[in-house]
Amino acid sequence: MSVDGKWSMTADTPMGKQNFDLTVASDGGSFKGSLSSPMGAQDVSGTVSGDTLTFATQIEQPMKLTLDYSLTVSGDTIAGSVKAGAFGSSNIAGKRA
Repeated sequence: MSVDGKWSMTADTPMGKQNFDLTVASDGGSFKGSLSSPMGAQDVSGTVSGDTLTFATQIEQPMKLTLDYSLTVSGDTIAGSVKAGAFGSSNIAGKRA
């Protein structure tokens, strides 16, 4: 199953539910794409291992923080988690857009 495409996701964070879109274009064991949310957009890149994507992003608001993502594709669904430093991990779920 291809991890490529656009994914609409929701993270259940300590700040409430956060909606965002992830666009993925894989090339072997890596990918490039973009992540967009109501707080803005940024280019992303990371690794692909089978049906699992891993990558990190940086945010500035509400504070400077690194977010580490691990997401697994299963058909037209995607699920996993995002670790927000000392704030712990939050579950993510979504589907192909």
